[in-house]
Amino acid sequence: MGNNSGFVHRPAPAMATEKQPASPATDSPPAQPPAPVDRLVSSKHRIRINGESVAYTVTCGTVVLKEDGEKDGNREADKARATLFFIAYTRDGVKDAAKRPLTFSFNGGPGSSSVWLHLGVLGPKRVKLDSDGNAPAPPYQLVDNEYSLLGETDLVFIDPIGTGYSRMLDGEKVHEYHNYQRDLDSVGEFIRLYTTRNQRWASPKFIAGESYGTTRAAGLSSLLQEKYGMYLNGLLLFSTALDFSTFRFHAGHDLAHVLFLPTYAATAWYHGKLDKRLQGRPLRALLDEVEAFAEGEYNTALFLGDKLPPARRTEIIRKLTQYTGLSAEYIASTNLRIQIHRFCKELCRDEHRTVGRLDSRFKGIDRDAAGENFEFDPAHTNLDGAYAACINDYLRRELRYESDTPYSMISKLYMTWDFGSKDQHLNVAENLRRAMSSNPHMKVYVGSGYFDLPTPPFARDYVLNHMALDKSLAANITRHYYDAGHMMYVHIPSLKAQAKHLRDFVRKSA
Repeated sequence: MGNNSGFVHRPAPAMATEKQPASPATDSPPAQPPAPVDRLVSSKHRIRINGESVAYTVTCGTVVLKEDGEKDGNREADKARATLFFIAYTRDGVKDAAKRPLTFSFNGGPGSSSVWLHLGVLGPKRVKLDSDGNAPAPPYQLVDNEYSLLGETDLVFIDPIGTGYSRMLDGEKVHEYHNYQRDLDSVGEFIRLYTTRNQRWASPKFIAGESYGTTRAAGLSSLLQEKYGMYLNGLLLFSTALDFSTFRFHAGHDLAHVLFLPTYAATAWYHGKLDKRLQGRPLRALLDEVEAFAEGEYNTALFLGDKLPPARRTEIIRKLTQYTGLSAEYIASTNLRIQIHRFCKELCRDEHRTVGRLDSRFKGIDRDAAGENFEFDPAHTNLDGAYAACINDYLRRELRYESDTPYSMISKLYMTWDFGSKDQHLNVAENLRRAMSSNPHMKVYVGSGYFDLPTPPFARDYVLNHMALDKSLAANITRHYYDAGHMMYVHIPSLKAQAKHLRDFVRKSA
């Protein structure tokens, strides 16, 4: 295959195995299982992006990941451990690949495939939704994505091990890769392999990640530099999760309560739950007022704990009621600390509705209006079926990749994932600071939705403001806000705005 069509397809050497005694009947060694090999398919396509006709090649399939084997203290041949699935889009007719940017993309979870960024905003196809992001009744449809970033950069979508079609080989233990460091190692090794085999070391390089994918991206920004000498031009971070202490609701840990309050207010505003004075204000003006209260009076009140004077407590409850749309009695019963799932259940309880976690604009219906937690996230169920149908149909019908293995779009790996140190929260903001300090040319785009409850924009800004980044590098970070949730691009007005922001970012950073 040519340099722009993915990995070179070459047989992998057989895995090292212990010698077995010869068979008495045949006097010959038993047959060895075939060595795993890369399995790839390519196809040609064309689309109009931002008014321009773009011809491109898609290469998708699995590549064998290996690592140095070791036995009894002695090194063995490289050992095949897993096959990693990817989908690469490369523009045709490019005379000098060294001038063509290359972007590696993945989602989060942990346990999510790359389908959301792929079919939501970056790739040349997107799932058809209405303007607000509602999926229609099935059957679902893919349409050309005129907002794709393929006009500016080649795109490689990576499914980490255990997602998509990426699997461990027989006999290997998948949980070994389900931790922070091994995940970085495997994805980083794939990026090195793809860059090397396709002669793209001279290309401007970017990494795009969403949610836990931003955790991975920040970790890779330093790992790729320090391990391979691969310096990036930029990171594209969607719904950032850099410091896990900012969204953990543990007893005695009040930070998340402060950082989530503005998103509670935005949600209440969207659903018409605020008083007339606040309901009539523009969203950004409302959030400016709530953020000032959160970082000032509210933060101080939680810090005082049981020392908070009764009169002051009553005043804080009054303001929380104003900003959240919840009753004073309910807020008093939470001891001024409103946990995320409780909020999703409580805000529209009088309507027998819950609000979404991934995108709090959406409403769901539980069996009853009692209890503290919703039965399901309506923002997720709104999208899950459409994305699942579209990726499975697209891979086999249009890209001609055939596999009877279930495509694991999203799983609950986050429930058993090893995030690292047991005595502190994972915080990769320091990895990002270190990478930016040693590579001052690297730029960072960060995009957040006002109705994103898993990774609220106020929490994002708190982390960025506490990176201790040198002032000379502060302008390297570009922040954007959108009128949607975690996957802000499902909202078509936000998609249009974000597409322009991404194009401008890549052009200026390449």
